[in-house]
Amino acid sequence: MQALGIKDLQTNPAQLTRSLAAREYTMITKRNKPIGIAVSFDDRIISDGLRTSLMVRAYQDGLLSLGQLASALKMSKRQAMKLLSLQGIDVIDYDFDEDLALAERI
Repeated sequence: MQALGIKDLQTNPAQLTRSLAAREYTMITKRNKPIGIAVSFDDRIISDGLRTSLMVRAYQDGLLSLGQLASALKMSKRQAMKLLSLQGIDVIDYDFDEDLALAERI
């Protein structure tokens, strides 16, 4: 997450645009005190709600574990796994090629 001051935004608003295009969270500050957070728009914000959308994105970005996601959304891990799978998000990060290479070495 990057931080941008109000003055920075006034002189170079493209900084915020680049950050949003890269799907990064941006903290907006005034005199070095946080006053808000800017997040890029995603259709899931409308369909799933802001909290769920932000938590799922944080999970996808590797910032939250499955357990943390479930806890933040006040649901069981099973329900969180179902939510992720319904959105087409991999629940298990599995590298088949890596396991195949290991099997060939053995």
